[in-house]
Amino acid sequence: MSSRLVLAAVALVLALQTNADVVEKANPVELDEIDIYIAKTIITMDDSMPEATAVAVGNGRIVSVGTLESMEPWMAGRNYTVHRTFEDKVIVPGFIEPHLHPLAGGAALSLPLLSYTDQENPFGADHVGLTTVEAVKEKIKATLTALQNGTDPVLFFGYDSVLMGGHLDKTFFAFLEEADAPEYFKKPVAIWDASLHHAYANQRHIDAAGLSTLCPHVPGCQLGTDGQPSGAFLGLLASGFALQTYLELYFSDPVFLVGSVQRIVALAKLSGITTASDVGLGLTGGLERELGLYSAVFNNPLTPMRCVAVLSPEAVTEYAGGDVSNAILAAKGLEAGAPPMSDKLMAKGVKFFSDDALLALTMQMCGNPGYVTGQAGIWRNEPGAQFLEKVLPWWNADFKVHVHSNGDCSQDAVLNLLADLQKQTPRFDHRFTFEHFGVATAAQIRKMKTLGAQASVNMHYPYLRGEVMESFLGKDRAHAMSKVGSLVRNRVPTALHTDTPIAPPKPLQSAWIAVNRFSASTAGSRAPLVLAPEERVSVMEAFRMITIDAAFILGKEDVIGSIEPGKFADFTILECNPFTVRAKDLKDIPVWGTVVGGNVHANPPTADEACPCRRPGGGWFQW
Repeated sequence: MSSRLVLAAVALVLALQTNADVVEKANPVELDEIDIYIAKTIITMDDSMPEATAVAVGNGRIVSVGTLESMEPWMAGRNYTVHRTFEDKVIVPGFIEPHLHPLAGGAALSLPLLSYTDQENPFGADHVGLTTVEAVKEKIKATLTALQNGTDPVLFFGYDSVLMGGHLDKTFFAFLEEADAPEYFKKPVAIWDASLHHAYANQRHIDAAGLSTLCPHVPGCQLGTDGQPSGAFLGLLASGFALQTYLELYFSDPVFLVGSVQRIVALAKLSGITTASDVGLGLTGGLERELGLYSAVFNNPLTPMRCVAVLSPEAVTEYAGGDVSNAILAAKGLEAGAPPMSDKLMAKGVKFFSDDALLALTMQMCGNPGYVTGQAGIWRNEPGAQFLEKVLPWWNADFKVHVHSNGDCSQDAVLNLLADLQKQTPRFDHRFTFEHFGVATAAQIRKMKTLGAQASVNMHYPYLRGEVMESFLGKDRAHAMSKVGSLVRNRVPTALHTDTPIAPPKPLQSAWIAVNRFSASTAGSRAPLVLAPEERVSVMEAFRMITIDAAFILGKEDVIGSIEPGKFADFTILECNPFTVRAKDLKDIPVWGTVVGGNVHANPPTADEACPCRRPGGGWFQW
């Protein structure tokens, strides 16, 4: 059977299944018992009923929203329990993190850390940022001394080449080979950089991994004047090549894998996240391994979180033996709910790459004006016919397409890709999504609106990098990274994400950045620097970006994102009303805990004095 006939057959089967699902939804469901939660305020993000004081839950879903009195029709003839745990708190829709990496991010944060910025650890002592090269060397020495594990290789994470003043190479590791250095220093050592796109390694690692022969043929594998690997591996292809032995070592350990994902779940829960999305499932450890791992974690009834997986088409194709048609069938099955997918682990869409990383300065900037420094970026997929050919089968099969795109030249390439896809096969409600969206022009944003695209944006780019990037982009473009204000004005659907481990999974912090656009270096001062003030958004607009609009970006607005009857009973419980605190206090609102599918998950108590909701004498902060 031809691939076109296979796709046609799959489309027919899925259409029948979709209609069957509609019929199934129409069938009555027994509801013998309901739980009613009373709150000081319930912010629903449902325009028809913006606020309430009671929400009824049954069978893991929302039954009714309103007041306790309005619940009486549902209470009659049924067992019900009225819960007043939240009567002095604020219930909002469960926060949605539409782009992080539970496996890659959790694995990175489980390694010995060299991060410039502080890192929260839900299982132990927090990491204090290392801001000098000497501090990085001392951390490496201390780690190797604590391990003293013979010749076993050691991988570190988090060195930031931009904030620390440049890339490393194998000469950086010379301190491990000094005459008086202990023998346990003399082993393969590598560093995974903060962007997850670069790697650095010593000569012992280069030799042990056998990198010298293939390095000249791997894009981004840097060579010294002697024609040998310099120890710098720039870009995802080169860093993956350099770190393959480490990934095989760590990813063969099920305890490490489960612990890595649980680390991200624990971090995210503290910040009120009830649904997270791994954008690129299968990219790090292979589809079969990651599906098994995510099933073990997210399908566990004790896990207080859902996961929406955006699939890596390369990983699905590899799983399908290299046949794209079979890969599409497999992906369709996962989207339709084939095991191990469930209400806790869902699949929706596929992710491609255009350019490389903003943090690593390898995003593609158009040459006029380009980078101040005149450097070139890296294409993951060069624009043109080959990229179109790669994406087109998935587009034709009606998949939601996400594309990693950071630089302004990449935005042009991806806009042209979307236009070409629409010419080939016009689609309505396609929800083609730009992921990260670091640097863009006003014209590009208007074209996004014209083509029906949407954006999932990392707000930590201007917050952490706005001032630093002045030397590379100029003040105007550096300060205006992540143009959410322009996106809103052009009515482009927009969500906020953190891309953990690039930034901590804290939706309230992302919203706070979008509303205030302070720079990190001045955020705590009396007169903080506001970066591109016209790109600020209102609290309501920012809050939509971490709730209902984030759900829309993921294609799951029918089950998450607002507090409405029929949706999953997923709530975030706040100590304060985000619409009555001062805008500059938004990120400091304590998160009491979450409710996922009607199950309550409390966070450790927060000290009362940490709450920004009340002045010392009482009373609410107003705008």
